[in-house]
Amino acid sequence: MKEYKLQGLSCANCAAEMEEEIRKLNHGEDSELQFSSSKLKVQDGIDMEKVRRILKSDGASLVDEENNHDHSHGPNMKQLVIISSLIFGATFLLEGMVAPFVLIGMYLAAITISGYQTFWKGLKNLVRLKFNIDTLMTIALVGAVAIGEWKEATLVAILFGLNEYLEGLGMEKARSSMEQLLKVAPKQATRLLADGTEEVVGIEDLQEGDLVLVKAGEKIPSDGVVVAGYSSVNEAAITGESLPVDKKPGEKLFGGSINNEGLMKVEISKAYNDSSLAKILQLVEEAQERKTPTELFINRFAKYYTPLIMVISGLVMVIPPFLFSASWGGSFYQGLAVLIVGCPCALILSSPIAILSGITKNARNGILVKGGAFLEQLGKIESIAFDKTGTLTKGEPKVHAVHAYEEERFFSVASAVERNSSHPIAKAILEEEHVQKARSLEPSSVDTIPGKGVRAVIDEKTYFVGSEQTLTHLTISKDVRADIDKLKEDGFTLVIISDEKNVLGLFGVADEVREESRTLMKRLHSLGIKHTIMLTGDHEKTAGKVAAEIGVTDVHAQLLPDQKVEKVDELKRNSKLAMIGDGINDAPALAMADLGIAMGKGTDSAIETADIVLMQDHLGKLPNAFRIAKRVNAVVKWNIGIALGLKVIALLLTIPGWLTLWFAILADMGATILVTLISLTILLMKDK
Repeated sequence: MKEYKLQGLSCANCAAEMEEEIRKLNHGEDSELQFSSSKLKVQDGIDMEKVRRILKSDGASLVDEENNHDHSHGPNMKQLVIISSLIFGATFLLEGMVAPFVLIGMYLAAITISGYQTFWKGLKNLVRLKFNIDTLMTIALVGAVAIGEWKEATLVAILFGLNEYLEGLGMEKARSSMEQLLKVAPKQATRLLADGTEEVVGIEDLQEGDLVLVKAGEKIPSDGVVVAGYSSVNEAAITGESLPVDKKPGEKLFGGSINNEGLMKVEISKAYNDSSLAKILQLVEEAQERKTPTELFINRFAKYYTPLIMVISGLVMVIPPFLFSASWGGSFYQGLAVLIVGCPCALILSSPIAILSGITKNARNGILVKGGAFLEQLGKIESIAFDKTGTLTKGEPKVHAVHAYEEERFFSVASAVERNSSHPIAKAILEEEHVQKARSLEPSSVDTIPGKGVRAVIDEKTYFVGSEQTLTHLTISKDVRADIDKLKEDGFTLVIISDEKNVLGLFGVADEVREESRTLMKRLHSLGIKHTIMLTGDHEKTAGKVAAEIGVTDVHAQLLPDQKVEKVDELKRNSKLAMIGDGINDAPALAMADLGIAMGKGTDSAIETADIVLMQDHLGKLPNAFRIAKRVNAVVKWNIGIALGLKVIALLLTIPGWLTLWFAILADMGATILVTLISLTILLMKDK
């Protein structure tokens, strides 16, 4: 499908109607007109002339056809409104100085200049019996002119034009904020050829394995690994983190991040289309067009709302004269005012700008929300289930306790044996400072004891390294037994080193708790999260130690992957539940929860399954995501209340006959401007 950028789209309802018209064309059945991102996707065989005419009928056009960037129904609405206002203002100065027909001509000119597009579309809609905002305004304008209310008819046309312009301006502000976010993608790269020469290529031409040069200030073209050079890299576009990250040979890089200083040679690990940045941009663009349940309801409601307003308007026109002997002229005037105040603009706009602003704000923080529905759901979450390893903890074991009974042999044997293992616990022991300083020994043999540990022969002596199960050949002293029991009680994994007669020492190993996890739970609880739940396959003692340290409300330990899924299914029956994880074993649980949240540096399967992705390797920005989601939900409720509340107040004014055309349009315009401005405040929220 071909994709075109549009301009002049300011009305979601109108965009949906244009999409419907385009889909009726040959080869148009799969066409998509995306209001939030202002894009049109069509098949190659479609008649673009007919597409242009449909767009033009609502004041929209393809960006590649015209170079202006106005924000309204019609290319020059701002100028047209100004001209109409000047003509209208002149009528007050000339009143009593010129003949009435001159004033009427000026009123007609002002109405035509700012209202001709609405009038023309409304007439076509009437012929087709299609009732929308343009139909309502056309009937109101014709009616006002018919009863000689020239001033009010002109004011209605001008204010409606201004309303349309401001409405489009607000939507464009939200769109441009999103577009700025999407401009982080680099355009080209300097590729190194086999003969050592350089060539500049588009990023779409890069393949896995290509070598590229990235100079200071340039963007890294795609995901890769540093081959040569040292530098600091700004990853804010990907992770939302403002502090630069130091990079040296062998370390991974995100495409779209910026090389701050120095020259780096980078080996591309993913073609651009498969890179983290490309996935982020795709997710963000797709998210703009996914409707929330609230938006879908409003759109359905608006379909019936407009005809209903026309019926109410008709009743206001005829019931008072028939039942209460009111004047026909006054009732007709009141009915016209009802038509204007019934315009659904503010109601339709109450959600999309707020949702778009929320998705954009989160994306700037490195939090990818895959659609408005998930953002709305995030704001309603009551409980959060966390996978422990790699989420609340770093997933990297570390030695936290050491009991050495024969120091020299203990550390030397530990160093000699663990050097031969790739196990994470072995790596943790090798990083212990005393082990690193220990005398270097070379084992003559190292054999695995299944489920227990290893047996090694060093200098013709046999040593055992592993769990308590390796001590079956020994009688353990009371002091050593007390130390073992204490480490187990504290939730540590034990690594015991012994020879054929004695225990040489103990290591207490545990996964390291992430720094932000210590304050995270308090912040989440303060935001209204009632339950924070840790799910882990670890032993209960180990899980309890971590839980006590970070302050979760509930712990479920010794869970296999399928048991995690069952537990998530059970938990979500009691409250709205989000699940947060990073590993491939977490993907089923993420899918089962009401909302799945993945750590961005986790596995691809977790990221694909999740509804929200945190591009940082920590949970520090999670509370902000909840704050933004709750604000979006509150703003949408406020907007709906304002949109309907002002209309109800205006409609109640018909009872004593106080509703005027100018007040009706001001109420409608005021509601539209208010919901737009309130929605845009989401972009101004400060992180905490």
